[in-house]
Amino acid sequence: MHTASLRRTCAALAAVSSLALAATACGGTTKEDVKNEGGAAASAGKADPNAATKKGLTVGFLPKQVNNPYFTSADQGGEKAVRELGSTFKEVGPTSATDTAGQVSYVNTLTQQQVDAMAVSAQDPGALCTALKQAMKNGIKVVTYDSDTNPECRNAFVSQASAEDLGRTEVQLLAEQIDYRGEIAILSAAQTATNQNTWIDFMKDELKDPKYKNMKLVEVAYGNDDAQQSFQQTQGLLQEHPNLKGIISPTTVGIKAAAQYLSGSKYKGKVKLTGLGTPNDMRTYVKNGTVEAFELWDPAKLGELAARTAVALASGQITGKEGETFTAGAMGEYTLGKDGVINLGKPTVFNAGNIDRFDF
Repeated sequence: MHTASLRRTCAALAAVSSLALAATACGGTTKEDVKNEGGAAASAGKADPNAATKKGLTVGFLPKQVNNPYFTSADQGGEKAVRELGSTFKEVGPTSATDTAGQVSYVNTLTQQQVDAMAVSAQDPGALCTALKQAMKNGIKVVTYDSDTNPECRNAFVSQASAEDLGRTEVQLLAEQIDYRGEIAILSAAQTATNQNTWIDFMKDELKDPKYKNMKLVEVAYGNDDAQQSFQQTQGLLQEHPNLKGIISPTTVGIKAAAQYLSGSKYKGKVKLTGLGTPNDMRTYVKNGTVEAFELWDPAKLGELAARTAVALASGQITGKEGETFTAGAMGEYTLGKDGVINLGKPTVFNAGNIDRFDF
């Protein structure tokens, strides 16, 4: 899916378009513009749930990182849905999960190409806002998935699951494994990642419950969704905190790197690891005893729901307002929550008993 030629083409397009769009993208968008042109807080027009699904649309996907297996799976789900709906799918994006400027350039690329809708996983909550508002001003429907921007900068956000559910359940999973006692750490992605920070806030809130009185969060480390950095951060956590009992890594790159380090160290089986990972990445570490249990949603389903939401917006079936409903094909009916948030569903816990039933 992510061929070298596609990346070279996308990079060339971004280089050309970034100059052409610099003036308009940096010109700013007023609150009145958003009110008139789109955005979760005040979307233009009225939803018609019975409107026909438009065909022949172009839907652009902009992940945080195109060579990340997680986003490969998510965007393949999006591509399949877009094609089933009779429209054209295209993907652009940076090769680094911290290239925020690159993401802005790609938003501008999609805007210049006049796509009908775009689905974006934001690396930074605020950095894309001006460019996304410009896209909406040009009539493009904007959906965020996996990681949100500010609500006024998009029409809807497709969340992996309730942020609260994800944050709290990761603490609960680890607590069960360490008998509710000992020092723990968190290995996150980028320090600015919206989704990571939201989940971590709920983790910290969960830890306030008296049942965790014997557990202590000693550090939040950042591996920037880079395998080598995450590996090194895991090593550093264990060196700095010799009494560490467990690590939560709410990032697929981070948990895999941490498991890789633990599996070859004296800490294997002694320091527990959980978080968000893919079954294919984590199967070896579950079977060799490094990891007992972890959780995630199906990223292909997340991408599919993002695509179906984008097409529903472009078709006028929804506008992004709270309470609107739409049918996402065989996935069923979804209702938009506050600020245009749509939750995919509950996370799935993977362990030795069920991991071989999944392939992603």
